[in-house]
Order: sequence, then C-alpha cells, then structure tokens
Amino acid sequence: MSRTAHVPDSLAKAPFRGSDALRSGTLSPNMLRSRVWVRLLPDVYIYSGLAVDHRVRCLALGLILPPRTAIGGPSAAHLWGADLLQPDPPVSVVAPRDGWTTRLPRVSTHHTVFGSADVTDLDGLPVTTPARTAFDIGRRLPRLHSLVLIDAMLHRGILDAGSVMELARSRPRWPGIPRLRGTMALADGRAESPMETRLRFLFHVAGLPSPEPQVEVRDELGRLVARVDLAWRVARLAVEYEGDHHRERDQFRRDVGRVNALRRLGWAVLRFTAGDVLRRPSATVAAVRDELARRR
Repeated sequence: MSRTAHVPDSLAKAPFRGSDALRSGTLSPNMLRSRVWVRLLPDVYIYSGLAVDHRVRCLALGLILPPRTAIGGPSAAHLWGADLLQPDPPVSVVAPRDGWTTRLPRVSTHHTVFGSADVTDLDGLPVTTPARTAFDIGRRLPRLHSLVLIDAMLHRGILDAGSVMELARSRPRWPGIPRLRGTMALADGRAESPMETRLRFLFHVAGLPSPEPQVEVRDELGRLVARVDLAWRVARLAVEYEGDHHRERDQFRRDVGRVNALRRLGWAVLRFTAGDVLRRPSATVAAVRDELARRR
C-alpha cells in the first residue's frame, strides 16, 4: 500500500485527533484501525513511524485538554528547554481547583489558582509561562530538582529571575514560598548542564564556599587558557564534570592539554564523573574540601 494512502502529509509529523481525520475524510475507520497508527490517548493517534518522546506526549495531551487547563510543572520546563528529571515521566498539567480531573495514564494534574497572564501559547499548546513554571516547580519540587530546571531555563535566556520573585512577592501566603526563595537564591544561569548544577548544589549542602560557574582562566598575557565548569578563583581550584563525550579520543587529548596548561598557571583541577556526583557524594565533597584546605 502506498505512503500517500496510509500516511497523509497532514498526519505524518504530529499527533492528531482520530475523529477529525475521519470527519475530514483524510482517513477511513478501517485505515485508522490499521497498524500504521498508534493510539496514544482516547481519540488521539500518531503515525507509527514517529518516535514518541515527552514533547510528543505533551502535544498529544494538548489536543484533548479542556479550557482553563495548561501544560505546567516539569513538563512545561522541558518544553521551555530544560532536560527531563527522569526518563519518560508523566505529563504535568495545571488546572483550576474546581476544574479538570482525569484518570488518564501518565498524566499528573496539579490543581491551583492561575489566570490568563500565567499561560501562553507555545507551538499551539497552552503552557505556563517561564515565570509561572519556575514559580510552581520552585514551590513544589525538591530543591535540587527545581534548581536543575530553573538553572536550565535561565541559561537558555527564556526566564527572568526578577519576574519569578515578583510572583513570589505578589503571592506571599502561597504554600512553598520560602522554598522558592531559597531555590532562586541559589539559581545561576551560567550552569551549562544538570550535572554542573548538581555539583554546585552538593557543595552548597556540604557547607563549602560557593564556587563560581564557567570561569575563564587567562595567562599572564591575558590569553584564554581554559573555561572551567566551577572554580574558586582565590584558591585557584577548578572542578570539572566529565560527561561521556570526554571519553572520545580528540576530546580526551584536548582535556589533557587544558589540565596541563592550568597546572602551569598554578591551578589544581579535580575531575568528577556522574558516579562521583550521584553515588559517591561524600567522597566528592571530601576531595574538594581537602584541596581547598591545602590551597589556603
């Protein structure tokens, strides 16, 4: 059977409502029941050749969201450019307190108070604004999780920290405002990855002096030698997070050259992996604390 008969261009790239496709004559009932289409939600389908990621799930749910609801929370943060906190999470929705309640699988609804100024259109989806998204996740999520998302939105330039704090000032009695204020005090848009944020938060919880993210180290002639993930300038101590891409041969050679150049300028460099951050946090903190003590 031909691609034209089974995968119309209008249905090939995004989720669609089956009833709309039937009403327009684009598909017949038999065609819709074929293996060419995958049912994601009641009356919502997608072409079987498309990958279904979290964004696609948000788009699918957006087709059946009732009025006065929106994609919010971690899902909104992801649509605004932040990485997911967990693989394949439920789609998070905000709804009025007297509004939509659903038992749809993989959908998490938070009932709250919000107005038209808190919601915007993003690729045809009703989504909480970056400020309202940060306001909600900063009050409701564990501080590390919300910090990772807020750092990412700040880094991408779509979130203004002042607008979040203005929401906090205008709604001082809302639950979680102290938690939000604490998170915003730690937030830093210079962080370039979730693991950099996690490292910075780990050092904060341990009571270490706050490092500066993305520090440029220059030689005596002012030439750039390296830009390091986190640094204590006075101690000349740099901390680098080593993701999987650092194992590639060319990247490994560049890393060796950077570390040697930094050492020639009197810097110490500590390099950590995901395992150090997630499974050996105490040892990671101890290594930094000991090195700071030596360099004082």
